Amino acid sequence: MGSPPVLPPPARRARPDHLPALLLGSVFVIATCGLIYELIAGTLASYLLGDSVTQFSTIIGAYLFSMGIGSWLSRFLDAPLLKWFIRLEILVGLVGGLSAPLLFVLFEYVTSFRLILYTLVGLTGILVGLEIPLLMRILENRFEFKELVSRVFTFDYIGALLASLIFPLVLVPQLGLIRTSLFFGALNVAVAGLLLFRFRETRPYRRSFTAVVAAALLVLGVGFVFAERVQVYTETLAFQDQVIYSKSTVYQRIVLTKNQRELRLFLNGNLQFSSADEYRYHEALVHPAMQALPRARRVLVLGGGDGLAVRELLKYPQLQQIRLVDLDEGMTRLFQHNEQLLGLNQRSLLNPKVQVINGDAYRWVRQDTTRYDLLVVDFPDPSNYSIGKLYSAAFYRDLDHLLAPGGLLVVQSTSPYVARQSFWCISHTLQAAGFHTIPYHLYVPSFGEWGYVLAGRNGHWRGDAGPLPRGLRYVTAQSIRQMLVFPPDMAEVPTDINQLNNQALVRYFEEDWGPYTH
Repeated sequence: MGSPPVLPPPARRARPDHLPALLLGSVFVIATCGLIYELIAGTLASYLLGDSVTQFSTIIGAYLFSMGIGSWLSRFLDAPLLKWFIRLEILVGLVGGLSAPLLFVLFEYVTSFRLILYTLVGLTGILVGLEIPLLMRILENRFEFKELVSRVFTFDYIGALLASLIFPLVLVPQLGLIRTSLFFGALNVAVAGLLLFRFRETRPYRRSFTAVVAAALLVLGVGFVFAERVQVYTETLAFQDQVIYSKSTVYQRIVLTKNQRELRLFLNGNLQFSSADEYRYHEALVHPAMQALPRARRVLVLGGGDGLAVRELLKYPQLQQIRLVDLDEGMTRLFQHNEQLLGLNQRSLLNPKVQVINGDAYRWVRQDTTRYDLLVVDFPDPSNYSIGKLYSAAFYRDLDHLLAPGGLLVVQSTSPYVARQSFWCISHTLQAAGFHTIPYHLYVPSFGEWGYVLAGRNGHWRGDAGPLPRGLRYVTAQSIRQMLVFPPDMAEVPTDINQLNNQALVRYFEEDWGPYTH
């Protein structure tokens, strides 16, 4: 018998290559970070330069254009590509992560803020634009081209979806813009650190790069810890008076300031009221309409989350129900719990006659089936399309369905002096929706001339139908008559109707207020 055949030793099972998966996972992270930086820049520009479509649109356009430049520049980066990619992630983390705190601090110090803003947006966009082309070149020998493109862009788009969801719902209300920026900067740097220790080819420069990664994380971490102090410092620079409250909600940045004479409320940097003279604004908003409705029982207030219009309505004991619909729960909760503000609104939002609902008024009015004697429409000024739709003919037609027979609505309508086109556009839009309108105005020291439009289905408005409450500080029967008089520089001008498909009012508003805000 021959000797038995010698069998070869069993082959070792090859260790799975996790590195391509690691790189694809990094696509998801950097895509999320990249869109977050874009959203931060657009939101910050709206906060600091004015809440307008123009700001967000130009920021996004500049960012995407810069990404295109970055993609084109990637052709000039040669091996070692992984080393370039790690450098790039550190740079993206530092530039993108520090952009928000830097812009907040510089806003009050530099005259050419827009130049700095768009420079940072452009630099961040170029660096982010380099990432995906560089990663695809690193992975090109590990996948077939069609599979590579499919996988990379799948992870890229999923990361972008995640960013678009968590930014408004979680990050801004919970972390704020500064901490969000720093956190995602640290994520970019963490990707660089992870790749540095998982790839063998990084050993020659691992030690030196580790020190850079650690330093970058330290800088971003310290910034994250002290972000609140940075925010308070920048708001101290931006506002003349002491900042006693500041909070970012899902919808806006709320800041409350105080001096020896007054409290002031700012939303996204725009003054909403001064406690020294807000009574003029709110008395004029409510009492001319209520005087004409002595038998009113139900009132709907849209906007007005500060409860100051409701305070005026509660001076009419015959009212049985006041329903307030305001989008921002952070706003209504503040005015339901802050002791200083409770003194100002006289605890109006806690009154048992008052029901507070947090929701989108545009949707709410289409679902509500109650009929109201008065609708008080106290929205912010129409500075962007999301608010402009609340001044549209379509929305006013929806409001008509909520009015009881003989009911009225009153709309705050910006300044007939500064924003003359905007003011008369609101009046004309109400007319186009089938209402008879009565425009009026008064002087509020904090704002200047301010206007309103009273509207109803019939043109027979009796301003003396009922008595005014006692103790009013501004509105009288005589002052109401004076409010109806418009001098030549505020007289009616022709305008387009504000429709959903043209948003003419937003255009007028930017034209009217632009010279005063830039």
